[in-house]
Amino acid sequence: MAEINIPNEYQVELTPPDLSAYRTGNTGIPYVWRFDSGEPGPNVMLSAIVHGNEPCGAIALDWLLQRDTRPAMGSLTIAFMNIAAYEAFDPADPNATRWIDEDFNRVWDIDVLEGDRDSVELSRAREVRPALEGMDYLLDIHSMQHLAPPLMMSGRHARAKALAASVGVPERVVGDAGHAAGRRMRDYGAFDDPNAPNTALLIECGQHWEAEAGLLARESAARFLVATGTLSKDILAEFTETPKPQEAFTVIEAVTIRNEAFVFEKPFTGGEIIAEKGTLLGHDGEEPVLTKEDNLMLIMPSKRLWRGQTAVRLARRDP
Repeated sequence: MAEINIPNEYQVELTPPDLSAYRTGNTGIPYVWRFDSGEPGPNVMLSAIVHGNEPCGAIALDWLLQRDTRPAMGSLTIAFMNIAAYEAFDPADPNATRWIDEDFNRVWDIDVLEGDRDSVELSRAREVRPALEGMDYLLDIHSMQHLAPPLMMSGRHARAKALAASVGVPERVVGDAGHAAGRRMRDYGAFDDPNAPNTALLIECGQHWEAEAGLLARESAARFLVATGTLSKDILAEFTETPKPQEAFTVIEAVTIRNEAFVFEKPFTGGEIIAEKGTLLGHDGEEPVLTKEDNLMLIMPSKRLWRGQTAVRLARRDP
């Protein structure tokens, strides 16, 4: 796995909360808590810190636990994922602790989980995997490398875009099929089964360390719990601003790097709408990367520009 050695160009405005009080969990899995209402209803999970340098999700889950949040029906599971990377976070070098050995959000293929290789992230994924079984709904809280408009990533199936519309934030919802480098947790098992009702969303709350990302993480978690029937609307009392109308997009291409060097043509940050087909985005080695349609939106252009990684995704606005 390539070493993460990316200079930081953004101020660290968020303070990662101390999660040590949650170490024991109550499920037999460290840092995983489950609360059952005793009433019929869906099994719902909120997860955070899949990447150790994304504190906004930890802020949201800590907020829910501090207020003794309990489900009105069904069950609520609150899970802190890549604890080792999170505990290694250093605001002086915040890009270095996205993971310890490998990307926790690329190991969720069954063959990988049940295979022979090992890493810090794979060990933890195997440990938390039982908590995901039987989940009806999942919201996985993330953030982004660049300052860019927040996104709700809904995966490949219409049911997830419908759930995203019920949540109501953020303004942009993007359907996509993930990454060639490996399966995400939100695509694990029944969440990616076209014939199953189980539904997962992944929110990108903004730049990793901007204060607004922490605020959106809390609001999106609250609205998700209301949308799934887990909580009443009372939890929304502090979120008084009416959400803006959403726009929906679908990824038509994930640009996977095939050569040793990838260079963007411009310092793209994500959210840009590229008006003209054939616009040069960059070079993968000597090969130019061009847009294949008019009016495509750039989704999270990456700084981790090595072979096998996704450089950028290109999304078409839904009709």
